Amino acid sequence: MIGIIMFFAALLLLLIGYPVAFSFGAAAMLFGFIGAIIELQPDPTFVEIIEEFFLLFSMMPFRIYAMMTNTILMAVPLFILMGIILQKSALAERLLESMGLLFGRIRGGLAVSTVLVGTLLAASTGVVGASVVAMGVISLPVMLKHGYDKSLATGTICASGTLGQIIPPSIVLIILGDVFQLPVGDLFHAALKPGLVLVTSYIGYILFISYLQPQLTPITTTTRADKNIPDQTKKEKEGWQKALIAILPPLTLIILVLGSIFAGIATPTESAAVGALGSLFLSAMYKKLSWSILFDSCCETVRITAMVFAVLIGATAFSMVFVYTGADILVEEFMLNLPGEKWGFLLLSMAVIMFLGFFIDFIEISYIVVPILLPIAETVGIDPMWFALLIAMNLQTSFLTPPFGFSLFYLKGVCPSEVQTVDIYQGVLPFIFLQVMVLLTIMFFPHLYGLN
Repeated sequence: MIGIIMFFAALLLLLIGYPVAFSFGAAAMLFGFIGAIIELQPDPTFVEIIEEFFLLFSMMPFRIYAMMTNTILMAVPLFILMGIILQKSALAERLLESMGLLFGRIRGGLAVSTVLVGTLLAASTGVVGASVVAMGVISLPVMLKHGYDKSLATGTICASGTLGQIIPPSIVLIILGDVFQLPVGDLFHAALKPGLVLVTSYIGYILFISYLQPQLTPITTTTRADKNIPDQTKKEKEGWQKALIAILPPLTLIILVLGSIFAGIATPTESAAVGALGSLFLSAMYKKLSWSILFDSCCETVRITAMVFAVLIGATAFSMVFVYTGADILVEEFMLNLPGEKWGFLLLSMAVIMFLGFFIDFIEISYIVVPILLPIAETVGIDPMWFALLIAMNLQTSFLTPPFGFSLFYLKGVCPSEVQTVDIYQGVLPFIFLQVMVLLTIMFFPHLYGLN
């Protein structure tokens, strides 16, 4: 039971407010020492305990070196750099303005354009926090100005911003590919269809609720009958031209990055390098590239990457102690004795991941919880690609779920004063329902997505 107690002790440290990497690392050190004492019972000496403790952690340098030379993980800082540079080049602002011109005359058009921009940002950056904040700053004031319902507006932004969790190139999918030892390109390809289904369901819900309750989503422009027709036609033509100019560059970057992976021309790491270089060209094209932006982007990339790998090191130490104490065997026996075998395991594991997603980030879940569940999934005969996609979709849902969803806090930090936290909570509920529905279709009808 030492390993189980260690797990809850680490969660307690997180809730108190200690940094994630240090929480898991400290818990591993403390309970590794306790585990060494128990292992050497009945009468160990202090020297024997220290020797056992150092023997337990003797493999850590080799594991850290393996992380440093892991070609899959090399894609993480490159995709992060690409996303940050695109964020600083005002890509989201240009896309939202252009989409607003295209869909402004449709009821709910601003919300639909927010979903489409969120999809493009997800496919070109994969950074959830940046997408939510960018659209919260740019799109939310516009929707509120035109009389959109606060809950619908905030829910749309949160849901659209978290699409970066499932739509490639996603940092979540890269990390899960490393944990599952699956080709990241195959994982990207498999995640594309569920991601697009999710986007379609978002747009369908917005149009449906706009039809049922038109007061929630006023039309943002006057109709053609109220304007001079030649002027209106000219403005529509200008709107299309402006939209194409704004959409084509990031779309080209997406095709270069994802297309090269799907076509087998390049590995995800090589494509990430192409994406980082392409983001520099886009930033230069928008006349936003400068030494200060490049320096700030590189510093922020180093900071985020260091955080990711610090968590990975802490999680590795935690997993070593967890296995050393035999807690993995205890969890495996419990999971294998659940009623329903494979389905009982799937339902409980999804519930646990969603619950933990309220409190800890996807990185910790991927490197601590998933390695515990993976051997059990293999034992009960679950396809690893299918299981990885279920976890990715589940982690996206946990980003939205009140009261601790990360996207909710990202948006609340940039909301106008008239938007209350309860508005955000109410707004995300329909989108959480849609995500759960898509998750259930992946679980019970995997053949619809080309999965076993």
